[in-house]
Amino acid sequence: MNLPVDEWVPGPFGLDALKGSTVQARRTVLAVAHHLAAATRLADVMPLLESDQRVAVAYTASPASAYTGGLDAHLRGLEGLVVPWRQAMGTKWDLVVAAGHGMLEKLHGPVMTLLHGAGPGKLVARGAGAGPPAARPVSGLIRERLVVAGRVVPSSIVLAHDRHLAMLERECPEARPVGFTGGDPCLDRLLASLPYRNVYRRALGVRPGRRLVFVSSTWRGDSLLGRHPDLLLRVAAALPCDRYQVVAALHPNVWSYHGRRQVLAWHADCLRLGVRLFPPEEGWRAGLVASDVLVGDHGSVTCYGAAIGVPVLLGTFPEDRVAPGTHVAGLGAVAPRVDWDRPLAPQLEEAAHAFSGRIHAAMRDAISSRPGEAARLIRGEMYRLLRLPDRERPPDVEPVPLPVPGLRQAA
Repeated sequence: MNLPVDEWVPGPFGLDALKGSTVQARRTVLAVAHHLAAATRLADVMPLLESDQRVAVAYTASPASAYTGGLDAHLRGLEGLVVPWRQAMGTKWDLVVAAGHGMLEKLHGPVMTLLHGAGPGKLVARGAGAGPPAARPVSGLIRERLVVAGRVVPSSIVLAHDRHLAMLERECPEARPVGFTGGDPCLDRLLASLPYRNVYRRALGVRPGRRLVFVSSTWRGDSLLGRHPDLLLRVAAALPCDRYQVVAALHPNVWSYHGRRQVLAWHADCLRLGVRLFPPEEGWRAGLVASDVLVGDHGSVTCYGAAIGVPVLLGTFPEDRVAPGTHVAGLGAVAPRVDWDRPLAPQLEEAAHAFSGRIHAAMRDAISSRPGEAARLIRGEMYRLLRLPDRERPPDVEPVPLPVPGLRQAA
């Protein structure tokens, strides 16, 4: 992260807020991005406030994550007001919104947190060391992140499903009173995009008669890419190009940790074979809506695909990382696994027979218990914390944007 910590950015907040303000906002909101994955979730919720002239929004990057590569450039590319972390800590805010955890206790203002994936479904990877193993918390509901120095940090924890409230009670009972079921804004936007499937397919150049194969990998060594570093090349080489087109999405942490140039260099041969690699910020959701079948792992993208009706074939599925009783475990119970020693094309066709409308609906229901309501509920919660009346007009659920041009290797 390259934000200069000593820089001071003037804006409509702090002691001198009124001196330069043309529109004098009544409330100030800070959007905190811990990494690119969190920033993309904030992009679904911050527009719910930004059009209100009573509210002024600024962005900052928290230095609490090891995956901040590219975050500064992304935030500045949004063309919003970006403040350094030190200034964010020294300013009083009427609301702080974050899609991650870490160092939020250092900010002054009520904090609302959201999860940046398809809900809590993974166990935290067990750390190395000489001490005995212990029970692992569920990622996204880690007590040590939610409670600092004897105080629950968030004033509101937005969860997608009522079931998650019971998980929060188990993982961190002190935080249960601030748990709030607000639905999943990403899933709602994906579902709102389904009528435009053919539009996305045309934008991706999918010719009639070709099947679009979406390859998805989360991060870490037990991910699909971690287990099979030649994943995309193997898939592209295994599928006849006159019948299949391949698109792929890698978790933003892969890009942040290794760097864009390195990731593209590793996949140069795949790109030459016609694989379309989506950038980490956006494009993957349009590709998911457009797809005919998905090869994935235990990551959120795989779960979202199954929820919107895309048959799933699991290229890897680390059972020991999946929290029992979650939507991820449910997907693992029904989705077939890739046999990498067999031809891939017949397995893709077989995957469609493993899924039905009932199974897809069950996955949707397992991700969100407030379908289609996330924008309204989350906006209402933000206004409650801001101590402002919500606007009368309900928010629109926007379809996801058209896919951006495919990435190419730098010269």
